[in-house]
Amino acid sequence: MGRWGRILALLVVLTAGSHSATHGRDTVPLQVETAQGVRSFNVELALSREEQRQGLMHRRHLDEDAGMLFIFPATQRLGFWMRNTLIPLDMLFIDDRGRIFHIHENAEPLSEVPIVAPQPGRAVLEIGGGLSRKLGIDVGDRVLHPVFQ
Repeated sequence: MGRWGRILALLVVLTAGSHSATHGRDTVPLQVETAQGVRSFNVELALSREEQRQGLMHRRHLDEDAGMLFIFPATQRLGFWMRNTLIPLDMLFIDDRGRIFHIHENAEPLSEVPIVAPQPGRAVLEIGGGLSRKLGIDVGDRVLHPVFQ
């Protein structure tokens, strides 16, 4: 089993027993180390192509401590859009070491304009629009999750 297979197996174990109260999907804990302290979230994982395609579409609400972590098998050029997404989101682009290298704040709901990171990345954390600023999350902060170890 390659590194990616081991990571997926670990993520399956970590999600067992956790459940999102709002959408019935499994969640895992995730933290972001900021200059002001650690910020904690319970996030859904988007690992498969279908989960990544669906993302947070059609949601009317996202709790302040909730989000979705999109994990890709390798560092690559990352681009998103807001098709069928009803709420504004902050998109935190993350490198393979878990460092945030770009933040797109308050992505416009329903927009089909591509949101593309300025460099290749390994993952994207989507949280409620405006939360990165409110919680003091900034470029250079570290995301703590097993995929980045």
